Amino acid sequence: MSHLFDVYPRYNIAIERANGHHVYDAEGQEYLDFYGGHGVISIGHSHPTYVNALQKQLQKIGFYSNSIEMPEQELLAKNLAEISGYNDYKLFLCNSGAEANENALKLASFHTSKKKIIAFKGSFHGRTAAALNVTDNIKLSAEINIGNFPVEFIELNNTEQLKTALAKNDVAALIVEGIQGVGGLDMPTTAFLQEAKTLCKASGALLILDEIQSGYGRSGKFFAHQHANIEADIVSMAKGMGNGFPIGGILISPEIKASSGLLGTTFGGNHLACAAGLSVLEVLENENVLAGIEVLEQLFKKELSNLPGIVEIKGQGLMLGLKFEGPIAQLRKDLLFKHHIFTGASADANLIRILPPLTIGAKEIKQFSDAIKQALK
Repeated sequence: MSHLFDVYPRYNIAIERANGHHVYDAEGQEYLDFYGGHGVISIGHSHPTYVNALQKQLQKIGFYSNSIEMPEQELLAKNLAEISGYNDYKLFLCNSGAEANENALKLASFHTSKKKIIAFKGSFHGRTAAALNVTDNIKLSAEINIGNFPVEFIELNNTEQLKTALAKNDVAALIVEGIQGVGGLDMPTTAFLQEAKTLCKASGALLILDEIQSGYGRSGKFFAHQHANIEADIVSMAKGMGNGFPIGGILISPEIKASSGLLGTTFGGNHLACAAGLSVLEVLENENVLAGIEVLEQLFKKELSNLPGIVEIKGQGLMLGLKFEGPIAQLRKDLLFKHHIFTGASADANLIRILPPLTIGAKEIKQFSDAIKQALK
């Protein structure tokens, strides 16, 4: 009998090692990983740069609290600012995406002295208290989570609803995903993001871009919202940031001022986390990973767009959703157990979520395409 608190629906597969785009079970069976553990694996499993960075850091020091100076944090902040294009922004480090959003929302309320938040239908921002309050799934919330502060959920890309929601100038922040993940790969349009930026500024609300899943190059830009040529006031990050090591963070506008004790964390920004974060940025830059994302997206669409049963390919870059005419639960099982390919699901029962390592190539896309074709016969 298991002593684990049984909350996860799991496949009967035990993965014991991984390399590049593949994972291997206890029997040595190889699987192509087109899900990356919810989009966490950005530069590939066990990338040598990543492994070496963690090994070297662990041999020196693995952890101390934020009560001391950490040059590694300063270097991570500097490199992230340069690579992301958010040059004047400050970095606060934490441990996860939910924690990043918690701090983003709290900071917005501190800065504006307001508490109302605007979020979107289909949104998912995490499973902690404030993050759940702005997540459009009441089933995930316990009674203690509900109604802690006012939240208005509006339709994505509905400018008139946004104008109405901001009209009273009582909003602390608007929070929106660069690409909705759990919700089913819907995206804010360029025009909507640009209008949202203008309207938020006029009303005094902060614009929070949740780039936890869509960031770190997954869309082809460092952050998905950068396709719209806007800057957010706060950007939340996690998943691909550490390639599997727990790390999260928020980039903060220079207009938002820090003060002692405003935010805090015990484990956030520890030595090992920074080593992981620095190695990811190093690989993204040295291997010019982002430059190839659009080509891979187009190859995906070319291979899959004419397949029977696929009605739409949603998303952008290597954050894609394959929408079928009917439920995809059995198709995902066939891909996993017959073709040995991991894929993801979403709130849309008809949609397969694709989040492979950003370092995949044409060979892996062709393998995936051939497997889909076989599974659909």
